[in-house]
Amino acid sequence: MRTWVFIEESLGRPEAIGFELLAKARTLDTDPAVVYLGGGSDEIIAELGAHGAATVYRIVPPEGQLPTGRAAATLASMAGTYEPELLLFGLTPTDRDVAGFLSAQLGLPVISNAVDVVVEGEDVHVINEIFGGTEIVESTFRAAPPHIVIVRPKSFTAEPAPEAKTPTVVDVPLEEAAAAALTGRHVEEHEGPKLEDAAVVVAAGRGLGSADQLQLVERLAELLGGAVGATRAIVDAGWIPYALQVGQTGKTVKPDVYIAAGLSGAMQHLVGMKDSKLIIAINKDEEAPIFGIADLGVVGDVHKVLPQLIEALESRQA
Repeated sequence: MRTWVFIEESLGRPEAIGFELLAKARTLDTDPAVVYLGGGSDEIIAELGAHGAATVYRIVPPEGQLPTGRAAATLASMAGTYEPELLLFGLTPTDRDVAGFLSAQLGLPVISNAVDVVVEGEDVHVINEIFGGTEIVESTFRAAPPHIVIVRPKSFTAEPAPEAKTPTVVDVPLEEAAAAALTGRHVEEHEGPKLEDAAVVVAAGRGLGSADQLQLVERLAELLGGAVGATRAIVDAGWIPYALQVGQTGKTVKPDVYIAAGLSGAMQHLVGMKDSKLIIAINKDEEAPIFGIADLGVVGDVHKVLPQLIEALESRQA
């Protein structure tokens, strides 16, 4: 099935979810293509080829404009020329906007929040999780292609192709369309690994009691070389930035180790971390839902457990 993956360049790098989508695309198409919104240096093109892209359609975004409307118009024109059958987008702000504009322009449906895509003959089935991942829904496109799918992060594992390709690069000029002016950009500063890429995540919940106690979580994450995460409750309380929220309305993470410190395990939070390889829960309430998915549970007060963990780790580094 002719499969295209839309990838945006951000801060000089392809969005990480693009490589996850390419890993899936390789299972559906022996020669998947990438629609790349960005400058696309030679190094980036080679990296896309290493992940299986046979063709890269490069669209350089306009200066001083939000690119989504014109990128969608360009993609709609390309779809008429090249006739892709499946278009994969990531669950990022730009990807969602482009997919939405494209759906409206082509008069075709879009299925969002997918965790898998299954192709049987000419049928494309999209798998979604609902009710916090407790139920699985399968939807099948009945409209004509191209089929537009928006995929959740961490649904597939990004890994290089068994054999790298040397992609054919096609520079595609932007179509004219209404565009909003871009007045500025803000890049959030952070130390250590990014939350969505970290091998270890230490997540804070309302059980910490106050914003002052976040220092325990931050220190533990630092000692483990990990990142800090949070529940929506403490984000809403203003203890921690939204960029660190894990869950249905935050980020999806899949680290090797996820330490849940003082969080109950509400369904909306579990959606964003339940696929972590090892889940360690610390909560004084032995009935907390988080223990239902934890691989290791510590029934205890985080204000006592975390300092002991920190002390033990610091003594090893001394």
